[in-house]
Amino acid sequence: MAVALNPVQIMKTEAEEERSETARLSSFIGAIAVGDLVRSTLGPRGMDKILVAMGRSEGQIEVTNDGATILRNIGVDNPAAKILVDISKTQDDEVGDGTTSVVVLASELLREAEKLVSMRLHPQTIISGYRRATDVAREALENSAEDNSANPAKFREDLFKIAKTTLSSKILAQHKEFFSNLAVDAVLRLKGSGNLDAIQIIKKQGGTLGDSFLDEGFILEKKIGVNQPKRIENAKLLVANTPMDTDKIKVFGSKISVESTAKVAELELAEKEKMKAKVQKILKHDINVFINRQLIYNYPEQLFADAGVMAIEHADFDGIERLALVTGGEIVSTFDNPDLVKLGRCDLIEECIIGEDRMIRLSGVALGEACTIVLRGATNQILEEAERSMHDALCVLTQTVKETRTVFGGGCSETLMARAVMEAAVLIPGKEALAMDAFARALLMIPTIIADNAGYDSAQLVAELRAAHAEGKSTVGLDMDGAAVNCMNLVGITESFKVKRQVLMSASEAAEMILRVDDIIKSAPRKRTADQGQC
Repeated sequence: MAVALNPVQIMKTEAEEERSETARLSSFIGAIAVGDLVRSTLGPRGMDKILVAMGRSEGQIEVTNDGATILRNIGVDNPAAKILVDISKTQDDEVGDGTTSVVVLASELLREAEKLVSMRLHPQTIISGYRRATDVAREALENSAEDNSANPAKFREDLFKIAKTTLSSKILAQHKEFFSNLAVDAVLRLKGSGNLDAIQIIKKQGGTLGDSFLDEGFILEKKIGVNQPKRIENAKLLVANTPMDTDKIKVFGSKISVESTAKVAELELAEKEKMKAKVQKILKHDINVFINRQLIYNYPEQLFADAGVMAIEHADFDGIERLALVTGGEIVSTFDNPDLVKLGRCDLIEECIIGEDRMIRLSGVALGEACTIVLRGATNQILEEAERSMHDALCVLTQTVKETRTVFGGGCSETLMARAVMEAAVLIPGKEALAMDAFARALLMIPTIIADNAGYDSAQLVAELRAAHAEGKSTVGLDMDGAAVNCMNLVGITESFKVKRQVLMSASEAAEMILRVDDIIKSAPRKRTADQGQC
C-alpha cells in the first residue's frame, strides 16, 4: 500500500522560493518595468523625472533625465531590476554616458526573450543565439567606426560633435554649442591625461545657464583671513590637514582641578605658547600661503597675518585633494622636517567675486591643465542637473581622447548592427536564428523609442531608416530636429565608439544573466531578540 509522504520543509518559516516559470516571469517583469520607467527619457526629446526624497531629507527634489541618477534614487525590490540598476551604475562609472540606453536595450532583449520562452524555446538556446548576435553586432560596430586622431583639427571637430550629441538630451540642450565648446576646451587642456580631477565644477545660483564660463585656473570656494594679504604673486603654498584650534583650553570630557582662575589663565597661556611654536614651525617652510583643511582660530590667524602669510581655513576635503594635485604640493600634517615637504606653487593668488560670493583664484598653477567650470543658473535643481550633464560630457570626451574611434548616433549604429545580425541569422539553420532575429528587433527599438519620445511617427521613420541602410546608406540615422532620416555625418550626430560598445556588451550580458535564472530564493528575515528590542 502506498504511503503518502508529507512534503519536507527545508527552509525557515517566512523564507520564500519562486521556481521555474514563476521565477523567470518575475525576473522578466521586474527588468522590463525598470526599462519602461526610463525609456521616456531616451533621446534628444526625452522627458525628465522629478525625484522626491523621503525620510531625513524629506521634501528635497531632483529633476533629471539621467538614467543612472533615476535608478540610483529609486528603491527596487525585484532582483532582476537590481541587476539593471547595477549595469546602469557601471555604465556611468566606466564611460559616463549611455546609462539610459543600456537599461532600455537590456529590457528590450528580455521582452523579446519572454516571447521566445512562451514559444517553448529553451533559455539556453536563446542565450546561445544572443551570444552569436552580440559578436556579429560588435564586429559590425567596429567596422563602421572612424578614427580621426591623426588630424588634430578633425579630431577636435569629432569631440565637439560628441559633446553636442551628449548634451542634446540634457538640460543644457538650448546652449549645447556653448557648453560643447567649453567641455572640449577643458578636456583638451588635459593633454591626453584624462585626469578629470584637474577640472573643477563650481555651481553658483544667479544669472542664467548662458552666464557660465571656463576659468583657466583653480578656484577655491573660501575667503582670505582677516588682515591678510589679498593678492600674492609667485605663491609658495603649504597644504595642510592639522588642528589649529587649540589656543583656548578644552576641558570637554576631562577634569581639571585648579586653586584659582589664575591657574586656568596659565593653562590657556601654555596652550597659546604651543600654538605659537607650531605656527613658527610652519613659517620655517619659507611659505607665503598656508591652506588648512581644518579650522584656524583667531590667534594663529593673527600670527600668520603678522608674518605676511595668507591663511585659508576649512578648505573642504575634495578641494584640498584637488588643490594639492594642481599646485604640485603634498598634504602635510607634521612640520618638523621642512626639507622633506613638497610645497605647491602658482603664479598668482587673488580674491575674485562670482555672483555675490567672494572666492580665491589660483592662476598659473603647476599642473597647467587645471581649470574650473563655473555654472550659473536660477535654481539649485537646474544647477545640479547642469553639473550632471557637464560631467557626462566630460567623461565621454576623456574616454574618446583615450579610445579615439567614433561612430554615428541617432539610431544609425543600432540599425547597422541590427541589419548585420539579421543577415547572419539567415545563415543559421537552428533555433538560434530566432534568438538572433529577436536581438536585432531589440536593437531597432532604440531608434523607435527615440522617435516616439519626440512625438513623431516611429513606424514610418524606422521603416525609412531600414530601407536606407538596405540600399547601402550606412551613415543614415534619425534627425529629430528635422523629423526625418538624414546623413548623420552632415547633421553632426556622432557618439563615442567606446560608449556604444559598452552599451551593447553590458546589456547583452545582463540579459543573459537574467535569462539563466530559474529559481529565486528569499531568505527568512533575522528575528530580533527581546534584548535587542530593549537596546
